[in-house]
Amino acid sequence: MLYQRSSALFKAAEQVIPGGVNSPVRAFKAVGGVPIFAKSAKGAYVFDEDDNRYIDYINSWGPMLLGHAYPPVVDAVISKAKQGTSFGMPTEIETQIAALAVAMVPNIDKIRFVNSGTEACMSAVRLARGYTGKEKIIKFAGCYHGHSDAFLIQAGSGAVTFGSPNSPGVTQGTAKDTLLAKYNDIENVEALLEANKGEVACVIIEPVAGNMGCVPPKDDFLQKLRTLCDAHDVLLVFDEVMTGFRLAKGGAQELYGVNADIVCFGKVIGGGLPVGAFASRNEIMSHLAPLGGVYQAGTLSGNPLAMAAGLAMLKAIDANAELFKRLEEKTAYLHKGCTEVLEKHNIVHTVNRVGSMLSIHFAEDEVTDFDSAAKGNNQRFKTFFHGMLNHGIYIAPSAFETWFITDALTYEDLDETIQAVDKIAMSI
Repeated sequence: MLYQRSSALFKAAEQVIPGGVNSPVRAFKAVGGVPIFAKSAKGAYVFDEDDNRYIDYINSWGPMLLGHAYPPVVDAVISKAKQGTSFGMPTEIETQIAALAVAMVPNIDKIRFVNSGTEACMSAVRLARGYTGKEKIIKFAGCYHGHSDAFLIQAGSGAVTFGSPNSPGVTQGTAKDTLLAKYNDIENVEALLEANKGEVACVIIEPVAGNMGCVPPKDDFLQKLRTLCDAHDVLLVFDEVMTGFRLAKGGAQELYGVNADIVCFGKVIGGGLPVGAFASRNEIMSHLAPLGGVYQAGTLSGNPLAMAAGLAMLKAIDANAELFKRLEEKTAYLHKGCTEVLEKHNIVHTVNRVGSMLSIHFAEDEVTDFDSAAKGNNQRFKTFFHGMLNHGIYIAPSAFETWFITDALTYEDLDETIQAVDKIAMSI
């Protein structure tokens, strides 16, 4: 494929934007080459500035559950924009989407909207600290909860991609309050809680990790984590920025039958516009300003365009009884096809899948945590990535990111993807 215009645009961007991008993983540093500049997208496809078409498995990093430019979402945004784009005042649509989200998700009474997943997770931790009166938090190596200081401790995804999981600018004082646990290792979490009795406010986790590739919870890990948090009087925070409204109507809480104390949302809840949210029971949310002393604010929080997009998306999900069954079937079909062709070519790999999230790890052993994800053959991934790109398949430009499956994908698209994997496997 030709990438002449993308190359020219990247050079121009580098002159005025740090690294030429506004989010580091977009720069292709992990895989080499020049990033693709998108021009448009529709359904399962994205088109670049050189008019190349790609079957898209990034889907704006998750929000496009029903495909790009989904008509009800587009129509809702256009209609709302004609009435004004922002007021800095309450609007009825904020209550409408809040009521629907609370009805769809188990174990929450109230929800507060913000502008990003980072804000949601940052605010959730502040709320947990304010509610409990404790300062320390436990996070898991390889889990990413945004770029707030407290989370940039072995954060997976972009931080791992660039080899600097502890970002410069994060103070030692901040870092000391973040305790690092091993994903899928309940004994490790228990040891941390025992060593820091009475000091831990919350445990925050991606219930299905997506920032070290897709890594599912194993052996009732989430259920055991819930029990452990209860025993130590610690809040359990689910970062469902990726999994919320994607794995089920009620997200990972519904899928695994585990109730979190605070839940963070992003991506799907905004229908593709910048939205985040955090939610909990009344007793916890009552500590949030203006009801309580835990302060959180945002000038554009509850922006009417974002609320319109999110409400249209949640309504479509809520009304579509077969959606998650279809997504599961399509993802399973892709999993089976990719596995068969990689095995045919004797390519060492393992595939992880939960619902509509999937990752191919070029690793010999099962990938269950950050350490096992890091053992993957990154050079092989680079070759695989560019091979897929040249065959019109767009996956994340990092071995530490999950694929996101959209309902707009047809089985013809999936077959085209599997055939591309088959061809690429001959050269990797």
